[in-house]
This record gives sequence, C-alpha cells and structure tokens, in this order.
Amino acid sequence: MIMSYRLGINLGFAANRYIEPEVWTGIVSRDLGLHYVQFTADLLNPFWPAAYIEDQIERINTSKRENGIQIESLFTSTYTRFNLLMNPDAEARVFWLGWLKSFLDIGQKLGAKNAGSHFGIMTFDTYDNPDKRKFILEEGVKGWQALSFYAKELGYECLIFEPMSIPREMANTIEETKEIMAMVNAHCGVPLKVCLDVGHAPHPSQRDPYPWIEQLAAESKVIHLQQTVLHKSNHAPFTEEANKTGIITREKVMEAVKKSGCTDTLFAFEISHREHWDTDFRIIRDLKESVDYFRPLIPD
Repeated sequence: MIMSYRLGINLGFAANRYIEPEVWTGIVSRDLGLHYVQFTADLLNPFWPAAYIEDQIERINTSKRENGIQIESLFTSTYTRFNLLMNPDAEARVFWLGWLKSFLDIGQKLGAKNAGSHFGIMTFDTYDNPDKRKFILEEGVKGWQALSFYAKELGYECLIFEPMSIPREMANTIEETKEIMAMVNAHCGVPLKVCLDVGHAPHPSQRDPYPWIEQLAAESKVIHLQQTVLHKSNHAPFTEEANKTGIITREKVMEAVKKSGCTDTLFAFEISHREHWDTDFRIIRDLKESVDYFRPLIPD
C-alpha cells in the first residue's frame, strides 16, 4: 500500500506577524523546510476589496512559485469563527454561503485541492429549542451541499470541516462527526470530509485523542498537529519542554493514523503563540523544533 503523507503548516501562525507573501513563503520554505500549507482567511478575506484580493493572489502565487510552496488546502480562521451556515437569520445564511463561495474562488486561484471551515455554530436560543435546533441543522446541511456543488464546478476534490469543542459548535463527538458527513454526502457535488485535529477530543466521555484518530483519519484530508494536555486544546509546539507534559507523541499519532486505514493526508501544524514576551520571539524556533520532531516519521 502506497502512503502519501505530507508535512505542512496551517498559516494561522502568520496572522498579524508575517502577513507579507514574500515573508511567510520564505519562512515556510527556508526556515521550516516545508513545502505544503493550509492557507487561512486571516491572510486573505473575501470581505476585502476585490482589487486588493486580486493583487494579493498575484503576489502569493509569485512567492509560492519562487519558494517551492504548494497551497494544498484552504480554511477559515479565528477571525471568521462565526455562526456561518447555521445563523438563525435566513438572510445571514445566504450571505455566508456567498462568502464561502468567494473564499473557494480565492482558493481555486491559489491552487487549493480542498477547503472548509467549522460546520457552523448555533446560538444558545437555537440550541436550547429542539425544533429550532433541528431546523438549523437541516439548513446547515443544505448550505454545505450547495457549497459542495459549487466546489465541484471549481475543480476541488472535497470540502472539509473540523470537529469542534461543544455541542452547539457541532461535531464534538466521533459519532456526530460521522453523522454530519453522512447527511451532507447523501447529496453532494464533492464529498465532505474531516479536518481532524489531534488535540480536539472535546466531549467529556471521549477525551482520549487517539480513538478520534483511529476512527476519523481515513476520512481526513488534513490533520492538524498540536501538542496539548488532557481536557484542553493548547495548540502548543512540539518542543522538548512541551513534550514533557503533552499527551501527543509522533509514534502514537502515526500508529493510530495507519490503523485507521488513512493513506493520503496533509499533516499541518496548527500551533498558536500568544502575543507575549515569553513566546513572541521564539515562534519560528518553536515551529522548526516541531517540524524536526515529526520529520523522521513524515519525510515528505
């Protein structure tokens, strides 16, 4: 069986620090020795003026060619962690579907093969009312299905969504994650798959991250890598210091991935550093140490 495992990085780390295309592409390629990225809306948001977006796309494509970078995936970000396709207002759901389509337009011009977000977030008023909850879930499914047909027109291989932390954010259990995929994929243009995070094991009865990997990695086109501790999602680097207390090890991750039957995925570091004197000046060093930690098991 041929394995196609690739090591890359989610560009959330670059937001407000390394936003220039010429800078972040150089960091990824030269400093980290990586060639695959998951691009985020932090760096290019459909809200922005069309002329500016086109100029940025041109700069990004030039810089990624010069640095041997491939934008394999596209994902939303901290700035766009909203209700999206599960907004209680019908007009807002239409608006966000348009936003997501525009985001796919950007990704297509950058060469992305897959794209996505969290599935959607319910308000408390929606979640606390069974009838509203059922209706908004159905609307969310319809929205993702519509987006999947648009993605097919643009040449995407699939859409992806990330299991989140609490019930109203959706997919906080393995079973619900599978159920959401099944609902959308019952009528889709391109299939909906998972953006799995090794540190996301949110439900109190499913806090061990490795069963998540074993059961979902085969349906994951992107797997986020982060170091964390039990009952949290720290998004810490894989440094010697963090690995002493962290529960994620490269050996157990790869063992679980192979046990799942996954043969083709992008492992993308999703590591966050708070703006603090103790961390802001060691970001690239920590990212490089993280790459070096996983590189022996993911050589590509």
